[in-house]
Amino acid sequence: MSDRNLRDLRRSATVKTSGPPPTITFPCDYPIKVVGDAAEDFAAMVCQVVSRHDSEFDATTLEVVESRNARFQSVRLIMRATGEAQLKALFVELKATGRVHMVV
Repeated sequence: MSDRNLRDLRRSATVKTSGPPPTITFPCDYPIKVVGDAAEDFAAMVCQVVSRHDSEFDATTLEVVESRNARFQSVRLIMRATGEAQLKALFVELKATGRVHMVV
């Protein structure tokens, strides 16, 4: 390997930040992951909250994954997002339950 290649590998990569951030075009299918303490009714609680914000929510899209130690659960789902206000209201209501640690 030549010395020139080594220098190129050591050079820090420049991050391009030009332009506006990507935007979401509504309405769209929007994937969400909700993480909370593991409980038998955690997925049902998430499903109830999401249903209040998306009347056509299909609960068959729900996927529950437990953490390695079964202490936490992540509920993954796809909902129909109609706007930013809907998503913000959903995130606020999920966090207000006191059972949700993170919504991604």
